[in-house]
Amino acid sequence: MARVYTVEQAREALVGLRPVIADLIAVRADATELGMAIYHGVRSPLGGLPEFKAAQARLDELVTVLLASGDVQLKGIAPVLLDFPAELAGEPVLLCWLEGDHNLDWYHRADLGFAGRRPLPLE
Repeated sequence: MARVYTVEQAREALVGLRPVIADLIAVRADATELGMAIYHGVRSPLGGLPEFKAAQARLDELVTVLLASGDVQLKGIAPVLLDFPAELAGEPVLLCWLEGDHNLDWYHRADLGFAGRRPLPLE
């Protein structure tokens, strides 16, 4: 059975994941730059094919860390989108954090997805 987070537990989990998320964002940018340079047949200041392959491997590692961190759902990496299973007013929801959000302040019903994202009610 999947873990159900309280808002506070999800926020604490997010704090613990922030270093991994920051690394993922940095490596994602490097991999994108390296991939584009390789595509155009030029060398990036970041390196070439070996550095691109290393960045891809590091991205895989970071995604694995996120996926192994409890029942957090990784919905995307560009931008990073995380969902935490929870309940609000007795209803199952997903607490939703999107890259760029300062805090975990959003939720949506699982059947509505991101399009149904709403601010968390004030406690």
